[in-house]
Amino acid sequence: MTTTVEPTATGAPEPAGPLPIVARPYPTEQWVKGGLLGRMLRTTDHKMIGRMYLVTSLIFFAVGGFMALLMRAELARPGMQFLSPEQYNQLFTMHGTVMLLFFATPMVFAFANLVLPLQIGSPDVAFPRLNAFSYWLFLFGALTALSGFLTPGGAADFGWYAYSPLNDIVNSPGTGGDLWIFGLALSGLGTILGAVNMVTTVITLRAPGMTMFRMPIFTWNVLVTSLLVLLAFPILTAALLVLWVDRHMGAQVFEPQNGGAMLWQHLFWFFGHPEVYIVALPFFGIVTEVFPVFSRKPLFGYKGMIFATLSIAGLSLTVWAHHMFTTGAVLLPFFSLLTFLIAIPTGIKFFNWIGTMWRGSVTLDSPMLWAVGFLVTFLFGGLTGVILASPPLDFHVADSYFVVAHFHYVLFGTIVFAVFSGFYFWFPKFTGRYMDEKLAKWHFWLTFVGFHMTFLVQHWLGAEGMARRYADYLPSDGFTTLNTVSTIGAFVLGFSLVPFTYNCYRSYRYGEIVTADDPWGYGNSLEWATSSPPPRHNFTSIPRIRSERPAFEFHYPHMVERLEDEAHSGWGTHRKMTQMDSRDPEQGAHLVTAGIPVTTDSPREGTAAQRRDDSPS
Repeated sequence: MTTTVEPTATGAPEPAGPLPIVARPYPTEQWVKGGLLGRMLRTTDHKMIGRMYLVTSLIFFAVGGFMALLMRAELARPGMQFLSPEQYNQLFTMHGTVMLLFFATPMVFAFANLVLPLQIGSPDVAFPRLNAFSYWLFLFGALTALSGFLTPGGAADFGWYAYSPLNDIVNSPGTGGDLWIFGLALSGLGTILGAVNMVTTVITLRAPGMTMFRMPIFTWNVLVTSLLVLLAFPILTAALLVLWVDRHMGAQVFEPQNGGAMLWQHLFWFFGHPEVYIVALPFFGIVTEVFPVFSRKPLFGYKGMIFATLSIAGLSLTVWAHHMFTTGAVLLPFFSLLTFLIAIPTGIKFFNWIGTMWRGSVTLDSPMLWAVGFLVTFLFGGLTGVILASPPLDFHVADSYFVVAHFHYVLFGTIVFAVFSGFYFWFPKFTGRYMDEKLAKWHFWLTFVGFHMTFLVQHWLGAEGMARRYADYLPSDGFTTLNTVSTIGAFVLGFSLVPFTYNCYRSYRYGEIVTADDPWGYGNSLEWATSSPPPRHNFTSIPRIRSERPAFEFHYPHMVERLEDEAHSGWGTHRKMTQMDSRDPEQGAHLVTAGIPVTTDSPREGTAAQRRDDSPS
């Protein structure tokens, strides 16, 4: 407690006394024991549900990563070290399942819940209670699948793809396979309901003035992803339920002698390939939000990005059988051509991302660093995807570690790098505190080096003939050195979570307070026009929506007329205005589109690192 002394009536000097000290200009939170759990159980606030999705997904990411470390430790040397073949099969089955369905897919809905209603000016999602129900379905479904490890026979061990006849009751007896089936069906139902919610929210709850072609790219990508979920996930759910009937009621739908083995592959990959883009497109949207902010420029090719997203989504539904080239039961030229075609809209996205950075005032704050890491890593995965789209080359490396490397470059390069880019980008908005930049960059470089050290050499392992899904190899095979390098890289990658976890704890508890609606100073979409953190229903008032950059126009109203003029001007007019501004700093020292930093009274001056270096410790 602090006290002050009233001045005396005689005008004598005030007696010395303690003065009130304000430690932080931030409201204190009154924690009640057990209060957080109670709020989680009854909440329908999309921001709280988004946090629950985010934390749960990151926990499953750590669980799946631990399984990967066990497998890499086993493969570091020839011979069986400490795992049995059955344990190895269980680990790679559950590793793939956890990473794809219990980390990547719910992470989509984590960011969708946190960001999408704010970006469209909505107070919440369309169905708040259904939103909470979707989360609990995902959580209990994931725990059901993982509970197979607690059964006498262990978890499912038929691979995360569950090919027939490996998935039948003869080859995979025990409860673990059944728990896997029902766990995936339950969590898949939660994903389907979440997608219904997001589609309805985008269609019905946009702010006045926000037309479809004024929505942020992230919102567009979540909308397209949700439509893909509604097309792909029911196929998987139906196939899983039929598989259970096969296992316990003798339906024989997936029996190989009836053509059931090929039927399962068609059903699974009709889900499985769109699933790759279900977990990729929203993260394309995240980095598309990051690049303009840290390049000090509008997004290059806004409508081109939308049409590229629609093209990728459409093509993703037509190329499922490129996973089945080596079966000899699919039309190779058709599926090969369509697989090659996906490179075109993906290339358009790369062109637009690079065009956004071109001639911009690029700063490598942690969100931008992760986004650039995404570009480099995903590019590698895309190039090897072109190789695998060619049937003659695919025949050579099918079922080898080349495919493992490609798969991880595409998925890890897309998902994990973009997840952390978005995490560092929106953390100040949703917590009201900045993250530590030095720890964030340690996290990035450990992840970047560890990832490429782990998976780059696996391309060479595959080209030399090492088969995937094997728990052992011979010393004479010549795989030992590259496997050792890959294992060392995996442990570096695993260690990268240490600075990240510490940074989250330290920043959430003691991080520098955010004092502006837009902590980065150059935000474009509508979430940067409300407080940090946002109020319960997101906005007290919504600025006028007249372009795809409402927050920027809200913070820099004097730029609106100029931006509208430049949106329809050619390069000659643009250069003329640039020269005019360079002569007269009063008229336009804040030329954003030419890459010159804003110098008006921005809520955030300089980069995060510069701002913190200049602030008192």
